[in-house]
Amino acid sequence: MPLSGEAIRLMNYIDDVSVTLRRVLAFIPSLSPEERARVAEHLRHSKPNAEDVANALAAE
Repeated sequence: MPLSGEAIRLMNYIDDVSVTLRRVLAFIPSLSPEERARVAEHLRHSKPNAEDVANALAAE
């Protein structure tokens, strides 16, 4: 069964998010421990996050 244009578009968005996360990973070594802690806390509290999206996709 071929994918709809909307499904392909969503997969492209996911690819864009992956690129952004690779950029984040590249900058982490330049952060101080305090900055790392602040960024980690910000990431944990961001909504929606990847887990929220994965759960929505898995919901029936």
